[in-house]
Amino acid sequence: MDWEQQVAQLWAGDVDAPDFVERAAAVAQACPYDDGSGLFELAGAHDSTGSPAEAVPRYREALARGLTGVRRRRATIQLASSLRNLGDPAAGVALLEPELAVDDELSAAVRGFLALCLADTGRERAALGLALGALAPTQPRYQRSLAAYAEALVR
Repeated sequence: MDWEQQVAQLWAGDVDAPDFVERAAAVAQACPYDDGSGLFELAGAHDSTGSPAEAVPRYREALARGLTGVRRRRATIQLASSLRNLGDPAAGVALLEPELAVDDELSAAVRGFLALCLADTGRERAALGLALGALAPTQPRYQRSLAAYAEALVR
């Protein structure tokens, strides 16, 4: 079984199992890449089991090692969320605002987590605007209206 299959199998399993982080550590250790992918998966395991303080340095190291593609985007989102949960939503805002320039399958997640960070920094109107902007394209009707209202709130 290749490493990506091991990762998929890990996440398809029981995240609440008492040995989940240990299994994630073994998968991370077996990572054939030197780009931080293994650290990212281990950080996610810590995050998913309620240990954001354990996750943060691993996300940072994974990003510093040159994580790319969808894992880089996910690491940025997850790091921002963890920082917010640890009481530093401004750091989450700083991480996620540049990600707004990228349009991909994670764009709505970026906007959602940025909205949470903004709300926690006292910028509730901007947060609501981002959330509505992420919601607008999913609606069968009223897309244009929601998008316009969202933009007005962000401004």
